[in-house]
Amino acid sequence: MLLNVVLAAAKILAGVLGHSGALVADGIESIADVLASAVVWGGVRIAARPVSERHPYGYGKAEPIAALIVAFMIFIAAGIIAVKAVHEIVTPHQAPAWFTLIVLVIVVVIKTLLSRIVERAANDTHSSAVRADAWHHRADAITSLAAFIGIAVALIGGKGWEPADDWAALFASAMIMLNGLVVAGPPLRELLDAQAADVVEIARSHAAAVSGVKQVQKVFARRSGSTVWIDMHVWVDGSMNVHDAHVLAHRVKDAVRTALPSVKDVLIHIEPASALPGQEPCGPLDSGSPGAYP
Repeated sequence: MLLNVVLAAAKILAGVLGHSGALVADGIESIADVLASAVVWGGVRIAARPVSERHPYGYGKAEPIAALIVAFMIFIAAGIIAVKAVHEIVTPHQAPAWFTLIVLVIVVVIKTLLSRIVERAANDTHSSAVRADAWHHRADAITSLAAFIGIAVALIGGKGWEPADDWAALFASAMIMLNGLVVAGPPLRELLDAQAADVVEIARSHAAAVSGVKQVQKVFARRSGSTVWIDMHVWVDGSMNVHDAHVLAHRVKDAVRTALPSVKDVLIHIEPASALPGQEPCGPLDSGSPGAYP
């Protein structure tokens, strides 16, 4: 956040002194980066709160909400940049100064490094909010690169090519809007409890490997911030008593959580399989919808 404040101030100052609309627009986008990082920070802090009686599933949804706010802020920044770019295109002005290119090269390098660092953190924590912030940094690098190309064209082209800088800013705004759509997708799916497909098969295979488990079906997983909640049906010997089935369910849960540290809890529904060899477990095994019991 502190680095973004410095970058925003440097880009806006260089843009004003160097007569570059694209660089000023880039600086505005960096201000949005600061606000977005603050939103992500707040979302992650709220999501880290322990479960409570009122929120037994925790506060993990604060992260995708923060990510959606970031996406909304990206759209606002893109709109501001587009309006300013159109205004500059229709208003005659001088070409940008050459030193703005140096500023943009520095910005592209820093933003690319930032996006990779934040993306690595997002992969480690499975946080949709942090991933949105990484995309925001990447968008800033793209807009800075577009601004560099536009200013270079304006300087090389000479008289009559002054608006190239502003056309680059307009192109950058379109890229930012596209980035906003990309950022909004994962948190929206998370808020709608979409299937966390990347963990389902891993959970199924580790549960099925536990001794005493006959078959595992109806595995459903949903994300809540950096954590995952799993429901599954486990078929066991139909002659098994309640105590032994309870112990086995805990062994399955422990196996899944050991394989997937991001899993917060596993809710297991025990199904009785016939004790006679060669017979099918009770009820259909291939029902794919939650609540579709025999």
